[in-house]
Amino acid sequence: MEIKVQKLRPEELKKIGVSEWPIWEKEVSRFHWSYDSIEQCYFLEGEVTVETEDGETVSFGKGDFVTFPKGLSCTWDIKKPVKKHYNFK
Repeated sequence: MEIKVQKLRPEELKKIGVSEWPIWEKEVSRFHWSYDSIEQCYFLEGEVTVETEDGETVSFGKGDFVTFPKGLSCTWDIKKPVKKHYNFK
């Protein structure tokens, strides 16, 4: 399962309504997470490395638009406090 990390232009973010999405914040921490549905999120702040169950590591942070696939299980390692808009599909 692939975690998709993109850089979207401001007009693309506006078109999909990111600024209307809820905001989630989390301090520096490490935790396991599983996705029951597709999550799209846009990072306003932070730095994160996610490790999937098959050993793949993906890093992202401020300014990144990230899509997590349904069914993914992973471990979040938050290196700098996170603030993100999120949306479940």
